[in-house]
Amino acid sequence: EMLADIEKETVEFVDNFDGTVKEPTILPARIPNLLINGSSGIAVGMATNMPPHNLSEIIDATLAFIDGKSEDEVISLVKGPDFPTGGIIVGKKGIMEAYKTGRGSIRVRARAEANQNERKITITEIPYQITKTALIESIVEAVKNKKVDGIAGIHDHSDKEGLAVVIELKRDANADVVLNQLYTHTLLETAYGIINLAIANKRPKLLSLYALINEFVEFRKEVVRKRCEFELKEAQERAHILEGLRVALENIDDVVVLLKKAKDTQSAKEQLMANYKLSEKQAAAILDMKISKIVSLEREKIESEFRELQEKIRWLKDVLADIKKILEVIKKELIEIKEKYGDERRTEIIEGGEEITDESLIPNNDVVVSITNNGYIKRTPVEEYRLQGRGGKGIIAAETHEEDFVKDVIVTKNHNYLLIFTDKGKVHWLKVYQIPEANRYAVGRSIVNLVDIKDEKITAWISVSEFSENEFLVMVTKNGIVKRTALSNFSNPRKGGIIAITLKEGDQLIDVIKTNGKDQIFIATKKGQAIRFDENDAREIGRTGQGVIGIRLAENDSVVGAAACRKPAILTICENGYGKRTAVEEYRLQGRGGYGVINIKTEGRNGDVVGIAAVDDNDEIIAIGSKGKSIRVPVAEISVIGRNTQGVRIIKLEDGEKLSSFAVISKMEN
Repeated sequence: EMLADIEKETVEFVDNFDGTVKEPTILPARIPNLLINGSSGIAVGMATNMPPHNLSEIIDATLAFIDGKSEDEVISLVKGPDFPTGGIIVGKKGIMEAYKTGRGSIRVRARAEANQNERKITITEIPYQITKTALIESIVEAVKNKKVDGIAGIHDHSDKEGLAVVIELKRDANADVVLNQLYTHTLLETAYGIINLAIANKRPKLLSLYALINEFVEFRKEVVRKRCEFELKEAQERAHILEGLRVALENIDDVVVLLKKAKDTQSAKEQLMANYKLSEKQAAAILDMKISKIVSLEREKIESEFRELQEKIRWLKDVLADIKKILEVIKKELIEIKEKYGDERRTEIIEGGEEITDESLIPNNDVVVSITNNGYIKRTPVEEYRLQGRGGKGIIAAETHEEDFVKDVIVTKNHNYLLIFTDKGKVHWLKVYQIPEANRYAVGRSIVNLVDIKDEKITAWISVSEFSENEFLVMVTKNGIVKRTALSNFSNPRKGGIIAITLKEGDQLIDVIKTNGKDQIFIATKKGQAIRFDENDAREIGRTGQGVIGIRLAENDSVVGAAACRKPAILTICENGYGKRTAVEEYRLQGRGGYGVINIKTEGRNGDVVGIAAVDDNDEIIAIGSKGKSIRVPVAEISVIGRNTQGVRIIKLEDGEKLSSFAVISKMEN
């Protein structure tokens, strides 16, 4: 189709580089080749990069153009570029810009399927002009640079049936998140810049889709015109010869006598021309005619051919005289080509919109995040912790390494930030969904692989959904210091963490709670003391400040936790599995800086206090022992009793086991 009619003087021929042969300046293509096959090139100060398109769509658009449709109607028939390698185009904005102005940029991504159950991603189509080798190398490089996490291996399973690159994932990887990271950081998604620069009227010009189709139609009109002129000339010349043969056949007897009497060929030609008013070409054709032409059948063939030529000549003259008929010829040829070569699109086009983030791919579900004393962290769906009655033996919450134990748990949501505070007063940021998901039995992953913590120990963490200017962080240290700082001071995550509180030598950050500016603060110590005071007794201090005295401590005592008194009772749990609820009013409101009052008896069976929390009857707790055993208990089953008491059993512990931590699940979380 690219060379059709080239022999009919439809295009100009010039000498080649050494003048030995002639070559066409352009091919008389019957299809808009620049649009269908695309083109790319670069010259001094200019470049072109035209993507390929679907033949059927381009022909439909060209037919619509010929029918006089508007630019928008013509463009609407072309969905977008159609690459031979398939793939997916993300968004239509760049396509429309290119079609309207001649210049635009589109995002092209590989076709890949993420399979969470089989822990793999399979790539079956890749972006246009990206080789499989380059794609794999870009993935390897992204993994080395830690831009993509969760990949265990890459295997090329491509064969004659097609491309298949399989990416194996680690056990704790989220397939959708890994795929999104691959789109962001590797050649799995590339930008394709469209520059529709073409030669029009012997000058380079940036053309819209409508203008490109117009140029093609104008070109085809010229090709069809020249072809018709060539065919008309040929038909007229042949008809002229046949007309002479008809004269000879009508007078065959006289012609035979004339030829027999002629002295030579030249004499015969001259007599034929004179006697029958023939041209020299007609006379020569008669002399070249075989005697077999005299038979009746051959004479009929000549008559038939002559009639057909007369009809063709009339049609060609009509076409050349009417531009509408030339356009009809172009349309007819385009329809024939579409019927012969048309096929379905290979490249899919999807809506673009905003860039997809890892977070948008992950449901914002409730999860339990746990961390061990040695710094192993994991994320587990809250549904895995079944509800049990008070005093039950519990279920295994985590396997731990020898001499390690679960130290702390928190109930949060996948999209929240965790503000992770260390004993040295620094804070680090971590999105909850970035923590590897694992079941109750898994150990988890070392937190140093997720957060840049060096020579520090995690002592507190809180969940934050947004950094409100009306909320505060109240930090409590081992030695009873309290510091209140606006939550908004921590809204800018930084790699490596920042100072949250400046500590005096020998002190450590123990706990952090989030407050609303009007809360009452409750601080408890490991030896059973507690104090309740108004939050505003502790003035707001800048991020790097030291704080003020919150509670004074007796010898060998230290702070174990703090809470905002927003619920009617304070839950206190001790290391031997015993605990109690006590009404907040049982703890008199006093100024900060005092020794407080007795919270719970710690001598004997209870042991030291592990932690405290503000609770109500709708809450539940998850308590975890140092050997990984956990129990989920309704708070309503835990007795409400006075301050200076021992409490009831919360969880049965094995010999030598201690209760390491607990977390409260609120009604909203349930």
